[in-house]
Amino acid sequence: MKFIGFLFIIYAVYAILFHVVARYEEMETHSFITGFYWALTTMSTLGYGDIVFTTDLGKVFSMIVMFSGILFLLVLLPFTFIEFFYAPWMEAQNEARAPKTLDPSVKNHVIITKLDPVADALIKKLQTYKIDYVILEPDLQKALDLSDAGYKIVNLDPTDFEAYDKLCINNARMVVATGTDTVNTNVTFTVREYNPDIKIVATAASPDSVDILQLAGANHVLQMGEILGRSLARRTLGGNARVHVIGHIDELVIGEATAQETPLIGKTLAESRLRETTGVTVVGFWERGEFKQALPETVITEKTMLVLAGSVNQLRNYDELVSIYHVSDKPVIIIGAGRVGRAAAKNFKERHIDYRVIDKDATRIYDKSKYIQGDAADHEVLKKAGLEEAHTVLITTHDDDVNIYLTIYCRQLSPNMQIISRTTYEKNIATMHRAGADFVMSYASMGANSIFNIIEGQDVLILAEGLNIFNHKVNKLLADKSLIESDIRKNTGCTVVAIKCKEGMKVSPQPDRKLREGEEIVLIGSSESETEFVKLYEMDSA
Repeated sequence: MKFIGFLFIIYAVYAILFHVVARYEEMETHSFITGFYWALTTMSTLGYGDIVFTTDLGKVFSMIVMFSGILFLLVLLPFTFIEFFYAPWMEAQNEARAPKTLDPSVKNHVIITKLDPVADALIKKLQTYKIDYVILEPDLQKALDLSDAGYKIVNLDPTDFEAYDKLCINNARMVVATGTDTVNTNVTFTVREYNPDIKIVATAASPDSVDILQLAGANHVLQMGEILGRSLARRTLGGNARVHVIGHIDELVIGEATAQETPLIGKTLAESRLRETTGVTVVGFWERGEFKQALPETVITEKTMLVLAGSVNQLRNYDELVSIYHVSDKPVIIIGAGRVGRAAAKNFKERHIDYRVIDKDATRIYDKSKYIQGDAADHEVLKKAGLEEAHTVLITTHDDDVNIYLTIYCRQLSPNMQIISRTTYEKNIATMHRAGADFVMSYASMGANSIFNIIEGQDVLILAEGLNIFNHKVNKLLADKSLIESDIRKNTGCTVVAIKCKEGMKVSPQPDRKLREGEEIVLIGSSESETEFVKLYEMDSA
């Protein structure tokens, strides 16, 4: 305002002096408005030339007006406008897109200290269950870009103690730290110092960081490489038709078994009479990475992988029926000796399953009887590892493009073998299946499910990419209805595999079993089916 006032005073002075100089030059008389007109056209350097001074005094005066106009109108005015109008407006816009404080009304939210593939997958899960979240991003431009991409961002440094005063942390559910081990340690220590009671989950790349993060104050430390490696190893059937356990919830056990070289081939599910003879429930089928619902008329083929649910005794009954078939003692091939590959090898060793590990890095060759140095894209290296006889190959490198390449290569070399692959980004899952992978497990989904399990305090298993086991408490929408009457499978695609009640867990409940309010049902379904179930039965009841 001072600048504008000063500019107007100069403008008025020049308009008055115009008349003084005009009289000095004995020009014709001009109106009062003409003085302002001349001063404005001269200061703005338009100079129409309709009013011109001819004396030296007039010319000097004109030059002074023009130079001051250039200085005040063409130089200082734009900078003043930018400094006091445009910049504050932009700052207000940026503050709205990437604020530096959280709305005090926000409660039960999850604070995420870094956006990475795991955090991104977790956010999708949180949105499905209508759980609020916020991501911390110290870089303003990155924060704005993430805000434009649809994320809920706060422009704060997660290692800054004062930042947590602006995040309503006392009302938050949890803090999730998914950065590097050193940054996670800093974040964990800072958060714990600010709030001794908040639950903190941190990821760790190195086993040595687990103890340090726990000392810093983390309630849960997840070694994602270890978790993913063991999960990939659990998907390996071990070269026989026995049930391979891939997860459990209390008394309910989820397992998989191959139908290859068993008497089940060629029969429909109804004709196999598996439920009547063993008590297990066939909840679905895998065929080349595609999960299909278990229908009575579904025909079991050589490529069928049965997904079974039941008690320990029921699964043992199944083993007694088919365990003598499809026996193989050939080693499993692991491509990649990183954290994931080493965790898978450790799991095989514990299960007494033979294995061979291929890696190009000589520093990762720990046991020459089990490890082979070389490029997995080299046919001779794969032959040396036993590809032609192996029943399963695990592809565990951290590069999705390499994993897709190796999946295609191994599928061409051995069309009938089981290929299990790891992917970092969810966007590459479909491509991995098209390349020939039987099963794909995502680093992002595995981490997101593990963290969500801790957030909700419930059992959530990931059987394979996009297929989950989850719990749901029976509400008024489902109470006093039998499983048939509820139409859960028809409406959502999910299958009820167990019921938790006062009497304990009822595994493989009968279709006419009535559901009682307060009981807990255990369901299996794809990610889409789970989302549909939540939409129909959980959100409506909230």
